[in-house]
Amino acid sequence: MRRGEEWALPAKDKGPVKALARDYVDSKRRLSEFYMYGLVVLLFLLFFRNHLVQTLLPPILLVMVLIMVGEGYLIGRKLKVLSAERFPGQSTRGLRMYAAMRALQIRKLRFPKPRVKAGDKV
Repeated sequence: MRRGEEWALPAKDKGPVKALARDYVDSKRRLSEFYMYGLVVLLFLLFFRNHLVQTLLPPILLVMVLIMVGEGYLIGRKLKVLSAERFPGQSTRGLRMYAAMRALQIRKLRFPKPRVKAGDKV
């Protein structure tokens, strides 16, 4: 299952369209990939009782969320076109959310493991 073999994957990860989504997301580095690291930093900053820090945190968090939503939208749009081009007639139900959630995960912790390296063409 860790190697990404089709027969061992759970139902939510099976199929050529989902494999395309994983490969597409894994082929590029994105800002949303580093979101979890930023959340850890923001969590520590929440404990500071400095007025400046407390004033800056909400706008920073809002910008981070807007970046995630924007990247998720762009990933989903491009992936829908790619999947319709390569796998016509296949269901793309839930594909956008699947790809957006994978893009939010730290690369080393993604499951199944990435098959393509960052920078490879899909």
